[in-house]
Amino acid sequence: MATSVKEKLSSFFIGQQHIAPLAVFRIAFGSIMLLSTIRFALKGWVYAFYIKPQFHFTFYGFDGVKPLGATGMYSLFGLLIISSLLITIGLFYRVAILTFFLCFTYVELIDKTTYLNHYYFVSILSFLLILVPAHRYFSVDVLRKPRLAVTQVPAWTINLFKLQLLLVYFFAGLSKLNYDWLIAALPLKIWLPANSHLPIIGSLLTQLWVAYAFSWFGALFDLGIGFFLLWEKTRKPAYAFVVLFHLATGILFKIGMFPYIMIAVTPIFFSERTHLQIIDFLRKLLPEWGIRSRETRRIYQMPVVQQKLIWAVLGLHFTIQLLLPFRLLLYPGKLYWTEEGYRFSWRVMLMEKGGTAFFYVKDPTTGRQTEVVNAQYLTSLQENMMATQPDMILQYAHFLAREYEQKGIKNPIVTAESYVTLNGSGSRLYIDSTINLANEEETFDHKRWILPFRQ
Repeated sequence: MATSVKEKLSSFFIGQQHIAPLAVFRIAFGSIMLLSTIRFALKGWVYAFYIKPQFHFTFYGFDGVKPLGATGMYSLFGLLIISSLLITIGLFYRVAILTFFLCFTYVELIDKTTYLNHYYFVSILSFLLILVPAHRYFSVDVLRKPRLAVTQVPAWTINLFKLQLLLVYFFAGLSKLNYDWLIAALPLKIWLPANSHLPIIGSLLTQLWVAYAFSWFGALFDLGIGFFLLWEKTRKPAYAFVVLFHLATGILFKIGMFPYIMIAVTPIFFSERTHLQIIDFLRKLLPEWGIRSRETRRIYQMPVVQQKLIWAVLGLHFTIQLLLPFRLLLYPGKLYWTEEGYRFSWRVMLMEKGGTAFFYVKDPTTGRQTEVVNAQYLTSLQENMMATQPDMILQYAHFLAREYEQKGIKNPIVTAESYVTLNGSGSRLYIDSTINLANEEETFDHKRWILPFRQ
């Protein structure tokens, strides 16, 4: 038994597999990124999120990441569109995937107002794609340089994507094992009735038992789906559930491209035979590429030093992926209230949170106090997101302190009143309104000026 497990682990990491799953994954990723980026630009979000705002909420430690101005931002998105296309067809792949990763991650880091789990997920997948030879089969690069073609690659180049997807699903399920989700059916019993206008199922969505059914099924789905996808006997029905689950969430909750990204990349779990069938189908659509003839077995040879370096990078990456979701244990209080340790931990659709924040600037010399009109500095989206997130409240307070210093007030005192409601619990004061936020520093430590959540 021990030998069998050892052999399976060895096969999972250092065995040889056909490269077809990697080629199909490259095409799926590139295609969905191409569509997503074009959609983003057509909706006017480049201007709304990165050009229009006067102030941007950067991530801690990335204060130097700023928007590049109108010309620069549109050029950056042009690069994203071009690199997505090149990834899809496998042309100049190494340059294209590196360009996409750098440009996409740069855009993501400009403003955490727009943070979404799937943006983080895309950065991770594009980073991992840099490390693998996804262009060495069924690509324009191979048409240009036939010597690049290979049929066999190390198993880890494919299985690392399975492992990443498994972690995303599992941690999403683990995060649902809490009172609000399982016992109170929150926030689904708030969200589902909003879809009562839908034909056929609309009336069902107003019933409480449906909210509980969705909550429990969602938790069980996320916890188990990755393992069912790994097992050949359950793979096909598991993927059918993936498609149905993500289509349902996409329709009911309007969460952007995330459901379609998951549907597009999850077939990586299928066998090489399935992926070869997909490629044969694509060849028929592209006559100039020809029907696959009998292939000559060609093994991808990676220099030992390069492979060891990549393994070290992957070891660090997956260690971070395993530990980061648990950093919430370092902080006191209710996670969804404080949001300390919330981002980058695969917590998807777990809370309904809203609030309003009022800021006051006081001149310590004269004692005169002024209420800030937030709309002078922030977009409506920024203002809404900032009101419920302590690190953003602090950033904005520091920004206001700098603004009023430029207006002639020395060492201005900046205080805030933020009233927040969480999962329908009722509005309550969120932070200590007596604290001068201009004097508080941003660190990874617990923010003691967040008032505790009391049910």
